[in-house]
Amino acid sequence: MLIPADKIESFCETLREAGQRIVFTNGCFDILHAGHVRYLAEARAQGDCLVLGLNTDASVRRLKGPSRPVNTELDRAEVVGALASVDYVVLFGEQTAETLIAKVKPAVYVKGGDYTLETLPEAKIVQSYGGSVHFIEMVPGRSTSKVIEKISGAKG
Repeated sequence: MLIPADKIESFCETLREAGQRIVFTNGCFDILHAGHVRYLAEARAQGDCLVLGLNTDASVRRLKGPSRPVNTELDRAEVVGALASVDYVVLFGEQTAETLIAKVKPAVYVKGGDYTLETLPEAKIVQSYGGSVHFIEMVPGRSTSKVIEKISGAKG
């Protein structure tokens, strides 16, 4: 379910009041692959519901370059939102998810194992209100960039 960014703070407060342990992660999720699916399933296992912060098209272009995203933000939101592991999706356009995390206030913030507490700007916000940060090892050889490279190199 896609939640409007201006409603996410009150929506998550209602979830917490109902006793839900909120897990949050974020990313581009441009071309969904097995690495994404495994990552999101492990993230969801950290609590009662998973809120996924999805980069807007403009923010994906800033992060990944002018040829990205391949899929629009609404298409990406629909695809990730259809996964059993993802309960809610919210779009955000900032360079980092710091502002969004301050609104969601997840019990657990999940990111890939390519980050550390020192390199993750959002970690300080999560820790400031007593939340925890959980890192998930990336699936080797699985990335949207590799999928694009493979497609680009295909003949015929």
